[in-house]
Amino acid sequence: MKAQAAQDLAQAEALARVADDSVGASGSGTADGGALVPPAMQVAGAWAWRIVVILAALAALLWVVAQFSLVVIPLLVAVVLSALLVPYKNFLLRHHWPKWMAIVVPLLTVFVIIGALALLVTTQISSGYDDLKTQSTASYNAFIEFLKTGPLHLTDDQINSYIGQAWTALQNDSSALFKGALSLGTTVGHVLTGVLLVLFSTLFILIDGKGIWGWLVRVFPKRARAAVDGAGLSGWNTLQSFIKVQILVAFVDAVGIGLGAFILQVPLAIPIAVLVFLGSFIPVVGAVLTGALAVFVALIYNGPVVALIMLGVVLLVQQIEGHVLQPLVMGTAVRVHPLAVVLAVAGGSIIAGIPGAFFAVPIVAVLNVMITYVASGAWRGRPDVKEPIPDA
Repeated sequence: MKAQAAQDLAQAEALARVADDSVGASGSGTADGGALVPPAMQVAGAWAWRIVVILAALAALLWVVAQFSLVVIPLLVAVVLSALLVPYKNFLLRHHWPKWMAIVVPLLTVFVIIGALALLVTTQISSGYDDLKTQSTASYNAFIEFLKTGPLHLTDDQINSYIGQAWTALQNDSSALFKGALSLGTTVGHVLTGVLLVLFSTLFILIDGKGIWGWLVRVFPKRARAAVDGAGLSGWNTLQSFIKVQILVAFVDAVGIGLGAFILQVPLAIPIAVLVFLGSFIPVVGAVLTGALAVFVALIYNGPVVALIMLGVVLLVQQIEGHVLQPLVMGTAVRVHPLAVVLAVAGGSIIAGIPGAFFAVPIVAVLNVMITYVASGAWRGRPDVKEPIPDA
């Protein structure tokens, strides 16, 4: 860093001398040929234009990604899914399974698990839908009656006005969060296209992931290929660790909150546990929303006392996650500061809604490892590519 700063300073001084000579030659400068720009300003200027260029490149990249979100998001899902399935495939290959079976079995396992969870949740919700509707209506009416006869003494017009304001605020605040999901799922055709892209991308990564990566590496200049290849390998290992650890954290959250709901005899305990498991893949936001859902269901069915106990269970599970699992397990695997996680989730949700919140942390974790690897210089002396692809 010091050498780079010295080089930037030398370049800035050379440019300043050229400018001073030009000013002096034209007669428009000072008597001594023009004063030099202070060194601090030279260094700041050298850094400033580079930062502007980097930000402009990032803005252009985000714009391109937004234009092709229907392709980019399924591809990212496929990469994350492949990071989970590739070790499974390699395990089967090490145990002498045929290659086609080692590829098909992991995919079928994912479909079976997703289908079983979807069927279980759908069955549980459909069986308790009528009761949930009745209980929700009764709880809503009791709450409205409390507002009228309680210490607030609100009128019907005031209640309707407040409800309308709350609904408008909710729509405005949630539009940014859900815009990514709506843009992907506005039509059945978009959803089907995304599912097919995820399926085929995952399939080809499992079949020839090394070949695909080798082709991508050879797109870069020859002198940069060793750094790109090593950084990509480090990022891939980090992504695999992140997925494994995130599944463990999500499982602990789901079991803790679901078991608490079951002990407290809160209805829909299984759907709540499944939603907590899925929501835990969106750090911070997912845990809060799914925990609030569990407390809400307990409030409707079981009353405020059980709802408060359920809130305590949710907070206890989240404290265990935040103070035990995240620092010890997630921190070791990903090495991203909690503040960076919060900012990444917030920024990702603003930029791309739910998909942005979901992919923010793994992208930040992978980029962090890749940049650290390149900056460390550990790639020097590495071979070009493990499986080189001949140039066209």
